[in-house]
Amino acid sequence: MTTATDQERSLISPADRKRGPVRISLLAIQIVVLAGLVIAGIGPIAWLLKAALSTTQDSLRRPLALFPSGVHWQNVVDAWTVGHIGQSLLNTLLLALGSLVANLIVATTAAYVLSILRPKWGGVLSAAILATLFIPSVVPLVPLYLTIVRMPVVHTSLLNTYWAVWLPAAANAFNTVVIKRFFDSLPPELFEAAKIDGAGAWRVFTLIVLPLSRPILGVVSLLTVIASWKDYLWPLLVLQNPSVQPLAVALPTLTNTTTLAVQMAALALTVLIPIVLFLVFQRQFLRGVGMSGGVKG
Repeated sequence: MTTATDQERSLISPADRKRGPVRISLLAIQIVVLAGLVIAGIGPIAWLLKAALSTTQDSLRRPLALFPSGVHWQNVVDAWTVGHIGQSLLNTLLLALGSLVANLIVATTAAYVLSILRPKWGGVLSAAILATLFIPSVVPLVPLYLTIVRMPVVHTSLLNTYWAVWLPAAANAFNTVVIKRFFDSLPPELFEAAKIDGAGAWRVFTLIVLPLSRPILGVVSLLTVIASWKDYLWPLLVLQNPSVQPLAVALPTLTNTTTLAVQMAALALTVLIPIVLFLVFQRQFLRGVGMSGGVKG
């Protein structure tokens, strides 16, 4: 229960807040801070959209002017046709979907084994997974590349194939830890009742655990897709063929073949899709984050 003493523990007391000058000053400060956050967050994206529909001369000479020479939708058409953004966009979607499926399969099964089945060696495996989070991503880059160049056992190269991106993306320790934490919060009575009814480990996983975990799976899916969408270094190393390169790798090559206006249009197309994706699924994302620490009764 909140007491009067707790309510007065602030920079400005409730009595001062009721005074007109103080109330107006606080409102002005809130408006200024909010406007600054909006400009810092939305300003660069808004300018990119404006530059995507402006001429190169307008972007260079009058960068803050609002379409001084009119709106040029041809920039978007040229980015799609001349810049071949369509093929790169398709490659990016395939890479993102493949990384999502591979990551969900590995993360959910690993979290299920560690959290629900709990084998004797589970503690060692959990410690090993957590240890990988402290390794900088650049450190295993060379060993991973050598593995992709010549895969063990099969002795074949995965360069210029989507598997070179999908397989490393499946081993995501962070997502495994997040899903395991959610599985730990599930009521164990459900699993005990399912075992009494004769359900095996696979049926418990597919019919009980996964349906209850849809919020956290949505969060992990969104994070995985966005991470795959913006990944640049690893696709640059393993996808050297332009026909299979994603947007992040293909965009820098446009500087040699297209104008600045077309480049801005291509960048706008690249940025808009993750933003729209987040806006569409933001409710599921926030709900999953809120439920990641427990399950509602």
